[in-house]
Amino acid sequence: MRHALTSLKTSLRAAGAVAAALAGLALALPAHAANPLELNFYLSGPRYDGALPPCEAALGTISAEFAEKEATFWNSALQISGYSQVHEVAFRPWVSAPQAIPRRFCSARAVLNDGRYHTVRYSIIEDGGFAGTGPGVEWCMVGLDRNWAYNPACRAARP
Repeated sequence: MRHALTSLKTSLRAAGAVAAALAGLALALPAHAANPLELNFYLSGPRYDGALPPCEAALGTISAEFAEKEATFWNSALQISGYSQVHEVAFRPWVSAPQAIPRRFCSARAVLNDGRYHTVRYSIIEDGGFAGTGPGVEWCMVGLDRNWAYNPACRAARP
């Protein structure tokens, strides 16, 4: 048993010495620039074409997410009954950043099942869906941003 422990300690010391020597060599070698093959080998980056659905296409997603959020987090039975005054606010508003992810900013007026009206500010984002597939939607309902994610008055949800 003693001989096995002694040989194990010797092996671990030798492995540690080899690892330290390899680390020292790796740090001592100069770094080289990427060659032409390494530079552009299937690293094309995102290609956005700006083809986003109209503002009306996101209303179903907003209704479902609003009902789920209210029921799950706020123990509320509020749901969106309908929409009116749906319109586009801006499309790709950042002129100084043409490579930015395309977004369509919209606004609508929602009526809830309690009879009250609230403004909904939302954006449709290209490749913003689950795992970057399909358009994604970010939204905020004025007066019901209970966790203050877009405060004040959903201003952070606007362009």
